[in-house]
Amino acid sequence: MKSLLLLMLVGLLSTGAYAQIQDGPLNIIAVFAHPDDGDSKMGGTAAMMAKMGHNVKFVSITNGDAGHHEEGGGMLAKRRRAEAQEAARQLGIAEYKVLDNHDGELLPELHIRQQVIREIRNWNADVVLGLRPNDYHPDHRYAGVLVQDVAYMVVVPNVTPDTPPLTKNPVFLYMNDRFQKPNPFSPDIVIGIDAVFEQKVRGLDAHESQMYEWLPWVGGRLDEVPESAEERFSYLINLYTNRSSISDLQRISLEKWYGKEKAASFRFVESFEICEYGHQPSDEEIRAIFPMLNDN
Repeated sequence: MKSLLLLMLVGLLSTGAYAQIQDGPLNIIAVFAHPDDGDSKMGGTAAMMAKMGHNVKFVSITNGDAGHHEEGGGMLAKRRRAEAQEAARQLGIAEYKVLDNHDGELLPELHIRQQVIREIRNWNADVVLGLRPNDYHPDHRYAGVLVQDVAYMVVVPNVTPDTPPLTKNPVFLYMNDRFQKPNPFSPDIVIGIDAVFEQKVRGLDAHESQMYEWLPWVGGRLDEVPESAEERFSYLINLYTNRSSISDLQRISLEKWYGKEKAASFRFVESFEICEYGHQPSDEEIRAIFPMLNDN
């Protein structure tokens, strides 16, 4: 009898019959590898969701203590944690948590899986966003694996029993990436972020150690970075404007959600793929999660 009940529960969780997206404020959590990962991939969407009254939390699994060419260790981790708090203020999100795992050394180990489980449970998450586990950076790959590994475990009472389990399986979504092998990203949901594009860049601007030091250095363009804060922000706006493009697949998804006329008006977008783990949302539930999709 117990085996039959367990099979029924697993079936409900996998088909999505167990959980439904409700009206009202949602608890949304994005889990990634480094402070600034989430900002670049979904800062605009996060800002829009926060404005709509949803509870948005960012979690960086590592403390970023290796992400610099001149600084490192505890002092860099402290600096990046402070940058994350300023980014949260700029984006208007509820919380930006930086866990104390070393940058460049992340592995999908049990104790870190438990940390992620606790974060998702404590946030009582309706929606969890993570990275896909095919990426150039091992920390990104393993952050993606860790989120996949918890997609079922967050509802299992005897796993990490010091934190009460969720009573419903969240929707799990992947944040956008450019990698094609072993399989390309699928832009199932595309959000137009023109209205908050500058706010997104303000969030990125808070990560000074990354936007104006480390990333330009590793990219061989440190000499292009201006000195003054005002010029730096203009530099960052131009950088992300020039990098922004909408692919044919993104355009198709935009038209699905917004209609052809509204979709044609967007210059800046953020994309998400529905993970096959967790609750499988209907189109109606997607529109409930992302109310801006009803603006057409």
